[in-house]
Amino acid sequence: MTNNAVDTILTAEPTKKRRKIASLDRRKARAGWFFVLPFILGFALIYVPMFFDSVVMSFQSMESATDGSTGYKMIFIGMENYRNALLVDPNFVPTLISGLKQLAFDIPAILIFSLFMAVMLNQKMAGRGFFRAIFFLPVILSTGIMESIAAADTLNTAMSSGIDDGSGTNTTNQIVSSMDLERLFSSMKVGTEIVEYVTSAINNIYDIVNRSGVQMLIFLAALQSISPAIYESCKIDGATAWETFWKITFPMISPMILVNGIYTIIDSFTTESNQVMTYISGVYSRTGGMVVSSAMSWIYFLLVILIVAVIGAVFSAFVFYGRKND
Repeated sequence: MTNNAVDTILTAEPTKKRRKIASLDRRKARAGWFFVLPFILGFALIYVPMFFDSVVMSFQSMESATDGSTGYKMIFIGMENYRNALLVDPNFVPTLISGLKQLAFDIPAILIFSLFMAVMLNQKMAGRGFFRAIFFLPVILSTGIMESIAAADTLNTAMSSGIDDGSGTNTTNQIVSSMDLERLFSSMKVGTEIVEYVTSAINNIYDIVNRSGVQMLIFLAALQSISPAIYESCKIDGATAWETFWKITFPMISPMILVNGIYTIIDSFTTESNQVMTYISGVYSRTGGMVVSSAMSWIYFLLVILIVAVIGAVFSAFVFYGRKND
């Protein structure tokens, strides 16, 4: 075999390998597009026309047809529905503000509880898988038809709002009041706002547990992705558990804190128990309320997008992203 033939074989083989790698990448890309194709088709054929119709409807007025038919006709009125929603309707803006206040309470409570439980369930203990399933079970029970059944369940109502024993007072509030949180925190110089926040969190513990299952699993996945060698190094250096958590664990899972925060915002804004969603649904059921409720929905949607963008931009500056050295 001549030298030219050997050179041809040596130069042709790497080219053949590169073709296989490129072909594999293309197959993976095609498989990915095939996997999301049902969502893309459903979004393009169902949701996009609905979005377009909703936007068009929010700028129009619905009036009865004048030709004697039982139908309706749409008349373009510009921003009138938006003005009515923000300036004329006496309940929409207060309901919106109340919903935002509830959101400000829900996000920290859910994130703190889910992170605490994820750290506890990540420890080595007997029956760890069983306890993980127990805390995720409310997520399964609160979806679909089970959510509708639970919404009318007396036990669900009792757990979320307390049990009335006939004396005109709430049993849950009695339990919290008996703890006398103000006296408990008086030596710590804690303000009344924190006491009220803790009291509200205890009273709403049922709802917090129900909405913390997904966040807990995400935190568990983040905690398990941290290399044990890092914790061993900290232990050798004499770091305490408190220092290890704030110097190692918390920065390493900070991207998942951002993800869970955004997920909790969207989940809180779109749940059926959200008071703003309930109010918009009530407006929709009124005579001619379709156009006004469409305007309210888009105001609400834009507000949600704005809050998500602001929180994402602010928290992204404090998120730690580990980078592997090449």
